[in-house]
Amino acid sequence: MSKEKKGVHTGKIEQDEKGNFFCGEYLLDYKYTMSKFKIGDEINIKSVIENPSDISYDKYPKKSSNFFLANDKPIK
Repeated sequence: MSKEKKGVHTGKIEQDEKGNFFCGEYLLDYKYTMSKFKIGDEINIKSVIENPSDISYDKYPKKSSNFFLANDKPIK
């Protein structure tokens, strides 16, 4: 996996029908997301690991708990 300066992926936080938080193809850590973010926040994912959960692995093979709010600068 190559690491770019802006991270692995940038996108908006979404929630599926099972309550999982995700961004693109990446599962987001539930407790971390609940404590610091809300659905619709745009985030930069800095790194990912293989999803250790057998329950959600088929839908989300990659997981991240290393992400932050994307810069919210207006484009001129």
